Order: sequence, then C-alpha cells, then structure tokens
Amino acid sequence: MKPRILVVDDELNMQKTLSGILRQQGYDIKVCGDGKEAVEVLDTEQFNLIITDIKMPRMDGMTMLSAVRKNNNEIPVIIITGHATVDTAIDAVKLGAYDYIRKPYTPDEILFSARRALEHEKLISENLYLHDQLKEKFRLKGLIGNNKKMQKVYQFVQKVSKANAAILIRGESGTGKELIANAIHYNSPRKKNKFLAINCGALPENLLESELFGHEKGAFTGAISSRKGIFETADKGTVFLDEIGDLSLTTQMKLLRVLQDGEFRGVGGTREIKVDVRIISATNKNLEDLIKEGLFREDLYYRINVIAIDLPPLRERKDDITLLVKHFLAPKRISSEAMNLLINFDWPGNVRELENVIERAVALQEGPCILPEDLPEYISIGARRAVPLQLENFREARTAFEESFLINILKKTNRNISLASKKAGLSRRHFYEKMRLHGIKKD
Repeated sequence: MKPRILVVDDELNMQKTLSGILRQQGYDIKVCGDGKEAVEVLDTEQFNLIITDIKMPRMDGMTMLSAVRKNNNEIPVIIITGHATVDTAIDAVKLGAYDYIRKPYTPDEILFSARRALEHEKLISENLYLHDQLKEKFRLKGLIGNNKKMQKVYQFVQKVSKANAAILIRGESGTGKELIANAIHYNSPRKKNKFLAINCGALPENLLESELFGHEKGAFTGAISSRKGIFETADKGTVFLDEIGDLSLTTQMKLLRVLQDGEFRGVGGTREIKVDVRIISATNKNLEDLIKEGLFREDLYYRINVIAIDLPPLRERKDDITLLVKHFLAPKRISSEAMNLLINFDWPGNVRELENVIERAVALQEGPCILPEDLPEYISIGARRAVPLQLENFREARTAFEESFLINILKKTNRNISLASKKAGLSRRHFYEKMRLHGIKKD
C-alpha cells in the first residue's frame, strides 16, 4: 500500500510543484489549501505524513501542527517556510514537528526529508502494533476459561493490575501462574517497561543470586566481566519470581531488602543499586508450612503476600476442558469419545499437561480428527479410574475409596511421599505398602 501524504499550502503553484515531486516517487498525495481544511480532512482520513507551509490564511502551519498533535502524537509533520528564523524553528520542534525546511528547496531536500519521516512513521507504527499484539496476547479477555472460579480470578486480576503492591500467585504446577503474571504486567501502568521472569528452583544458589542481583568482575570463578541482574535490568518494570519457595534463606534476606528499601548490592559489589520494580511471586508449595519448618522467612512472606491470587487446579474447573482442548487443537477436531476421556481425567499436571497431550496427539495423528487411540495410554487408564464404579459390596467400596484417597492426597502434596503419608496419618512405609497394593506409582 502506497504511503499517503497530505500537502498543505495556499499557493497553487507550490501545491502543484510539491505534489508533483512526491507523486513521481509513487506516493499517494492529497492537497489542502490551508490548515483549517487540513484539520477537517484529518478527522475522516488517515495519512502517513503531513508537509505544510507556515504562512496560510484562516489557519497557519504552526496552529495546524498544534491542533494535529492534540489528536495524533505519531504522524510526522514537515514544516516549510520562506521566513525561517531560529525562533520559529525552535517553536516548530517544541510543537512536535519532525523536520523544518526553508524555501527555496530542491526536490532532493524534500524527498530526503519525506523518506526519513516515513521510515520514522513506519517504525512507530510497527512498535505500536507489536505492543498491541503483546497486550492482546496477555489481555484478560484472552485468558481461556468460563469456569466461575476462573472468572473471579480474572475479575480480581483486572482490579489489582492497576495497583503497585506485591502479588503472590498460588497454585499447582501447570495452572498458568506465569500467564496470570504476564496479564497483570501488560494491563498495568508498567506495561511499556520490561517483564522478566525467573524460576527460583531451576538454578543453584550462587548462580541464582547472580541472575537476580548481578555481579562484579571477579566476584566468583568465571565472572570475567560485570553484569546487571534481573532487578536492575527490569527497573520501572515487573519481576516474576516463580517457585519462590525454593529460595535459600540467604537469598530471601536480599530479596526482603529489595521489597523494603528498593535497593541491593550485586554479588561482589560495594555500591547500593536503587530500583523501582513490581514483584510478582508464585509458588506451588505451602509457604506457611515452610515458615514453621524454618525454611522460609515470615517477614518476607508478608512482604510478598500483600495481594494473594489462588488458581484452581484443572480438575476443579473441568467445564473449561472442552474450551481449552478446542483452543489447543485448532484447526483439527476431536471425537466425542476422546473428549470424554480428557474430561474424566484428573490432570495432575493441569493445563500445561493438557496442552502437551494435545500437542503430542496433533503431531502423531495424520487425520483431521483426534481419536481415543491417539491419546497416551495413561489418559485412558486414569479416566476410567475417575469414573464412579458400580460397587456391589462394602469390601469393593472400601478398596475403591482407599485407592481414590491415596491418589488425591498424592496430587495435593505434589507427589511428596513424606508429606502425603504425614497428612494421611500413616507411616512412610505403610503408605508405600498401600500404594503397592493398589498399583499406584509415584509418577
């Protein structure tokens, strides 16, 4: 599509000369006789560039520029004048003019300035488009789920996005904690700045501390140069700390200082670094239990938990499974039998596991429709276990209940045998025996 240029000049000869130079380069040109006419045209039409004279009746170029900037901060405006002074040039730049050309000008001068202005406008448009795409990707309406619990989460997220308080997102692995954190950032006043995420359980303590706070040259073996950490890089933006329950007590202390004072020292550093970041944390662990065990600082807990968001596991929002499957599947289809298996499965890995299962099925299935045999075998087995059994006597009922009880408590404790046996009131050995009896594996 040709770039559109609006030429504004009250002199007929100048209109013809300027529009002729630009049309020869393939630009789409529209001409107005003064600033007032141009402002009226801009209400109904879009242009990539405005080139205007300064001296005109009814509304001069400077007044028109001021009017344009009230409604459109992005479109570049080139001012042309036969009465150039330093003061008028400064005034034009203050009002937002892209360039300032003095008469008489050569065709090359006009074309050079126009090309630069159009490249600038294209870059601005692309940046705005990418920003809108990001916002669309992480806007609240883009989060998938009609379940009442999830709708309450989305409504709550909409409210807290505008605040600046620390947020703790709680939920099992795979429930979409980082997606919620992204949505909060891209709907907040910090959306134009960086969103940086790190998994606190994925790195050894020394490397994690360096990633978070940066380090000075020679601070440790391999530190051949100084490096900024996530907090300094994300200044004025948002830092997402996933699995914050895995932080060591030493790193917790440094994080507490960031939350309290907005400052820290890099590894091996002596200077205080001031930052302004919003911290969003997430965990699949019970931090209150970790506090009791001396593994998590109570003062840090209250600092990160100013606002808490609890994400329900997929098994508690099964009415969303059909919606999620159709989203992951497009443009393929799925049979009703296969969909029923997915609905009846309990999804210990939550939405992430469901997405992986669908991705695997799509990759392996060559036809247009996903069938039960295209799903992993454990889905079929798990789905059958979840369907209520037709029990005929007490012994069968007790066996079925015991099996279901063990599976559920393993899910709730993230398959932590020690914690599961403790909650069940059984010894670890007894719990393992029960698992073996019912053919339940830890994974």
